[in-house]
Amino acid sequence: MSEDATFRRFFEDHPASVIVTVAEIRGSTPREAGAMMAVSNDATCGTIGGGQLEYLAIDHARRLLKGHDAPLRLDIPLGPEIGQCCGGRTVLGFEVADAGTVDRLLNALAEKAASNPSVYIFGGGHVGAALAQALAPLPFNTTVIETRPEMDGPLPETVELRLSPMPEAEVARMPAGSAAVILTHDHALDFLIATEALKRNDLAYCGMIGSKTKRATFLSYARKEGLSPNALSRLTMPIGAGVADKRPSVIAALVASELIHVISATKAGTLPAERAKT
Repeated sequence: MSEDATFRRFFEDHPASVIVTVAEIRGSTPREAGAMMAVSNDATCGTIGGGQLEYLAIDHARRLLKGHDAPLRLDIPLGPEIGQCCGGRTVLGFEVADAGTVDRLLNALAEKAASNPSVYIFGGGHVGAALAQALAPLPFNTTVIETRPEMDGPLPETVELRLSPMPEAEVARMPAGSAAVILTHDHALDFLIATEALKRNDLAYCGMIGSKTKRATFLSYARKEGLSPNALSRLTMPIGAGVADKRPSVIAALVASELIHVISATKAGTLPAERAKT
């Protein structure tokens, strides 16, 4: 379930709630400015970083719900006095969750979700289905592209399934900054998709499942297709390398980590020019 849908359901189930937002941060803090959670008399949704800071925020929000005269802003030092050693300060804002406040929050969450990076998983086999599951709770807009209507595992409701007779043609529709993860049932199809993806220089990630032998075969094929060394340097293959365990769930976890790292580095402008795996 998407973040905005999760909060929407929470507010439907807990109409008497308080929204807690990290309004300002100074120094080292457990969450960034803008992080938020909702608190009712008997439940919470989201997190502002956990630990004693969050316990204090929950207690303060519930005092507000009970009608106590309590401030709507707290400036909290994250030091020994609250059992945390971050060393920074967090300013928390508190708002009673009336209809207008909830609508504003849900719209902001929906806009944030729409701006998340896009990940396209080419292939809905065991690894593709596992990767879709792994990415579902992460800040990505994930699409699985398949030629077959049958999947090797269920997809989360937040993941789009797109059936296409020519998956390689879908590469042109990917927004700039997207990630392509290629793991179809057909090596020749993998090569077609990867070639189209590497022709673009505005994708954050192009990864293909396979062995060193498959990589060597693809590189030979790609050079014949006219791909430059610079284009080929953008290929990550094999994806999820580093451990011998080839279970789909393990590969999915490793690839999810790669995607978080590469897309974050791309946004920050800190990604090295050379990122090919050998």
